[in-house]
Amino acid sequence: MNSIKSLSLSVIIITKNEAHDIRDCLTSVAWADEIIVLDSGSTDETLSIAREFTSLVYTSADWQGFGVQKNRALAYATKDWVLSLDADERIDATLQSEIQDVLKSPQFDIYFMPRLSSFCGRFIQHSGWRPDYVARLFKRDSAKFSNHLVHESLLIAMPAGYLKQSLLHLSYQNLDEVLDKMQRYAMLGAAELYAKNKRTNLCGAIGHGMWAFIRTYIIKRGFLDGSHGLMLAFNNAETTYYKYLQLYFLNKKI
Repeated sequence: MNSIKSLSLSVIIITKNEAHDIRDCLTSVAWADEIIVLDSGSTDETLSIAREFTSLVYTSADWQGFGVQKNRALAYATKDWVLSLDADERIDATLQSEIQDVLKSPQFDIYFMPRLSSFCGRFIQHSGWRPDYVARLFKRDSAKFSNHLVHESLLIAMPAGYLKQSLLHLSYQNLDEVLDKMQRYAMLGAAELYAKNKRTNLCGAIGHGMWAFIRTYIIKRGFLDGSHGLMLAFNNAETTYYKYLQLYFLNKKI
């Protein structure tokens, strides 16, 4: 009896200055039929490392947000199915096996997978970070990404399946990365709100920050993640506060 042949898979990854992460990410998907890396102007070793794993390395420095960039990467994909990853994400052996099994006889055109994220060296089980289902595996031409500057997602208009094994997300590996992402996400989030004609004031910025802490630490049970849960709650509060504070200053320029 002939074995069932899996459908082919393209992996797409967008990058900028990801030399510290990209090798482990690419190693975890070296089994894929095609790997596409789209870079937006790296000045470190990201591109040379990527070329060790794939010849399909492209550049597009005209940055218009995460959603637009991922759609550009998606346009390069040629295989039956697509797996979208960030440079700080990893596919372990159990998730690889599940994906390969799904591609032998898919029941849906899009699949969500639970994401297990780390914060400064510890995987977070609460705080609103678990199970954190994300749609990353999909039949090519069945979906595209939203055009959000940050926190983009697949636009889905059909039933989707759910995988059991977790996507590993090494999101904040040290304090420097926490502070860097806090600033970047706050600025991008404010720009997105401003583009939607949202308004706020100083009290609103403080209130949003306080609510982010309460939601993370109490409502989402971040206290069960110990000291890391407390740090994460403060990080969410600060990021939210600075996002709305930046929006406040953008509003004042009108």
